[in-house]
Amino acid sequence: MSLTSQLNEISTLELAQALMERLSISPNDWHRLKSNRNARASEQLAAAMVFLLQNQPQEAQARLEQAVGWLDKSISAPPCPTHGKS
Repeated sequence: MSLTSQLNEISTLELAQALMERLSISPNDWHRLKSNRNARASEQLAAAMVFLLQNQPQEAQARLEQAVGWLDKSISAPPCPTHGKS
């Protein structure tokens, strides 16, 4: 079975969820990628697609705005929540 045939067996939502999972920054990679604008924007765009396909346009828009913020440098990574705690 060709890759195209295999992909046709998967719903659009499932494909979007798989992409979101692939692009999500894992806790192990957080420090390395927390300020990587492309990685953060990609993560947010994939989440926006999932929310849009789930008919949740407000959540999708919020993620799109976050992605744009990463790309236009209007937002930055927050500090690690585990740093600075005693």
